[in-house]
Amino acid sequence: MADAGAASPAVAAVIEALLAQDRLALEETLRSATEPLMQIEQLVVPALETIGQRWELGELSLAQVYMSGRLCEQVVDLVLPPGDPARTDLPPMAIAVLEDYHMLGLRIVYSALRASGFALLNYGRCDLDTLVGRVQADRLAILLVSVLMLPSALRVKDLRARLSAVGCATRVVVGGAPFRFDAQLWREVGADAMGASGADAVAIVRRLAAEGRSTP
Repeated sequence: MADAGAASPAVAAVIEALLAQDRLALEETLRSATEPLMQIEQLVVPALETIGQRWELGELSLAQVYMSGRLCEQVVDLVLPPGDPARTDLPPMAIAVLEDYHMLGLRIVYSALRASGFALLNYGRCDLDTLVGRVQADRLAILLVSVLMLPSALRVKDLRARLSAVGCATRVVVGGAPFRFDAQLWREVGADAMGASGADAVAIVRRLAAEGRSTP
């Protein structure tokens, strides 16, 4: 997880804009970038991670964390709007946030996949029971799970167990700060793959989709 005391000047400026709810400053930062997705991953995601850490330390309120996340979602929607790709020969897939309150990682990965030609459902925030039910109903081949906090990351183990218990062979791909902090955590919770960025997610989904097409 990012260290608030070690944040770069650019990340610190994003943190300041988020806590001040300065939408114009945040929009200007992202719109001026030649590669907005990279800018989001290098500045906004670490800023949100730092804000989450400061909440865990009791330095910020939950309302500040929530409002920072909401502002990020709104600005990312403007900078990285979902595309309208052709939808051919793709396995059914979806992305969700599992029992967490931070939606930015989901938005980044969703936008990156849509821009790369993949069609996927956006489940948004789900509790465990709801997510298992939706995976079953939609017969997903691939489920991407985004989290920011460690307790949510650990719930992936319960998700994996529940899916196996009901006979779902869905491939589970995880991402978020806890999995970047502990390189082996994704294996420990039973995920099939872990991505550290939107670009990683695209590469992983391409591989899993190709494996699915080659399976008799």
